[in-house]
Amino acid sequence: MPEPHASLKELTLRGVILGTLITLVFTASNVYLGLKVGLTFASSIPAAVISMAVLRAFRDSNILENNIVQTQASAAGTLSAVIFVLPALLMMGYWTGFPLLQTAMICACGGILGVVFTVPLRRALVVNSDLPYPEGVAAAEILKVGQKQEGADGAAARQSGGLREIMLGGALAGSFSLLTGGLRVAGDSVSYWFSMGRAVFQLPLGLSFALVGAGYLVGIVGGVAMLLGVVLSWGVAVPWLTWLTPMPDGASLASFATGIWVSKVRLIGAGMIAVAAVWTLLTLIKPMVEGMRISLSVLKRGSGESGQDRRDTDLSPGLLLKLTLLMIVLLGATFQSFVVDSGLPTLAAWTLVVAGVVLAFVFGFLVAAACGYMAGLVGSSASPISGIAVIAILASSMIFIGIGQAQDLLGNPESVRFMTALALFCTSVVVAVAAISNDNLQDLKTGWLVHATPWRQQIALIIGCVIGAVTIPPVLELLYEAYGFIGSLPRESMDPAQALAAPQASLMITIAQGLFSHTLDWTYIRIGVLVGAALIVFDWVLGRVSRFRVPPLAVAMGVYLPPTVATALFVGALISWFARSRVRAQALSAGADPARLEQASERTGTLFASGLIVGESLVGVVLAIVIVGSMASGGGDAPLAVAGPGFASVATGIGLLAFVLMCVVFVRRVLGAGRG
Repeated sequence: MPEPHASLKELTLRGVILGTLITLVFTASNVYLGLKVGLTFASSIPAAVISMAVLRAFRDSNILENNIVQTQASAAGTLSAVIFVLPALLMMGYWTGFPLLQTAMICACGGILGVVFTVPLRRALVVNSDLPYPEGVAAAEILKVGQKQEGADGAAARQSGGLREIMLGGALAGSFSLLTGGLRVAGDSVSYWFSMGRAVFQLPLGLSFALVGAGYLVGIVGGVAMLLGVVLSWGVAVPWLTWLTPMPDGASLASFATGIWVSKVRLIGAGMIAVAAVWTLLTLIKPMVEGMRISLSVLKRGSGESGQDRRDTDLSPGLLLKLTLLMIVLLGATFQSFVVDSGLPTLAAWTLVVAGVVLAFVFGFLVAAACGYMAGLVGSSASPISGIAVIAILASSMIFIGIGQAQDLLGNPESVRFMTALALFCTSVVVAVAAISNDNLQDLKTGWLVHATPWRQQIALIIGCVIGAVTIPPVLELLYEAYGFIGSLPRESMDPAQALAAPQASLMITIAQGLFSHTLDWTYIRIGVLVGAALIVFDWVLGRVSRFRVPPLAVAMGVYLPPTVATALFVGALISWFARSRVRAQALSAGADPARLEQASERTGTLFASGLIVGESLVGVVLAIVIVGSMASGGGDAPLAVAGPGFASVATGIGLLAFVLMCVVFVRRVLGAGRG
């Protein structure tokens, strides 16, 4: 290929600074969204748009510099996946907060190992492979479209328009979040409760703008599947169990049915998630094995010489080896700091430290190869990180149970509690490795398509991992102190309705504690496994006779998540489907190219949806700062509230009206771009 960009600046100080600022913003947003709903959003495309809009103020900015910024910022959408596990340590009562150093080291070491493990795979899986890499190709197209050309104003206009969509979505969602979580003059959900005989039903709707944005990104297939999960949960399971269970005297329909859902139906959802996650991994077993095979073969023969072409130059094998050894040492120190207060004998403590490091390293290496291949095949967003987490917690728990039994470390409840926490701690490292492995090869594919220098991208991603690792612990601590997690509130006076769900962490602790203490109620887990298996068969049959699918993992998440979350996600998915259908119909009736107009509307919708997520998430973080500051000075947990409990019905009406108006604006923006 020709070398069109040999003289362009790439890894610049201003690019790193801009990437750092975007990483801070998107990391905080992803942590908030992940704790609230169990999803994170891909930050590469909005980061690229912001970068192009900002750097066009400099005459010498270029496509490679923008690519470095999006590469660095993409760590925000991936490393945040550690929140799927870490909150479990608070929810089980082992931690009372998030230790800054330990949490940061888990994120940094896991993230950097994820980069190191996938660097040798770049030539095999990116350059010499026909894997599609959907997100990587999409990011490359965004960068190419936004590239400034001599005498052309269209690119600059597109950059400005893209940033405008993000800012508009952010302003709308941020303002609504202030009204709901701050001033308390608008409701954040609508629920109608009724009973038929002794069976209790709920018709819920969440009014979160961020969840609508996330639903748009998920798409109609995932949205319908989650809605089906809500129907199974609140239209079948809860009514059936409330019919069988006498309602206590004085209890309301809402509190009674919610208690049944939390204690029983969510266990059914956990069983469904487990079997669906394992099935998802089994369907990808061939690419997983292929990824591991390539990784091991590269390890045996070495990564090879890159020649003089900068576009095919990775970080040197010597530097990768030094980074690997450094991460092993730092992981050892991190595990030792976790084990030191356990009260175990010295030999047993060091055995656990070595076992934890070896398990995290070896399993992380295998997971990196598998996730890298899966990301190239189905995309980072569709790659089942939750499934990897389930497998990791099962493997970690079984190994530590074996060590505990061999050394007689499970003889008392405190030891069992510690070993459970250690398994979760180890799993969090594996999840960090898996998340960055998902992201790294996508970014390298983007770089290959725009003629970037791989080793510079790899450095940028390592920088992004370090920035994200420093950002995640204080944001986690802040959100916990301000809102708490479901089942784990830092203060008794806090409102449980405001608690963050942290759904994956709740599942992790359910699995780990059940394995270690043998106290898990397997009845509802088994029901969930059977229902999940039935859904797998149904989805397979549906795929054979039609083009529609019902992803079992998405259905399981609909059962497991609060219903107001899943319904808001469905609204966003419905907007995506409606807008796409309308744009295609309008294009065909006007004799235009449907693919081109669909691409324009999809880009606008993606950026507007990203703005909704970022706006609500950032205001949520800012409100958390205000709440924590108020409580530290002796105030309450609603320092900005201007409405009391008597305003609840009016607030619900205001919230519903604002929600409908936002959806109208969303649809008009997407359809307007499709008519362009």
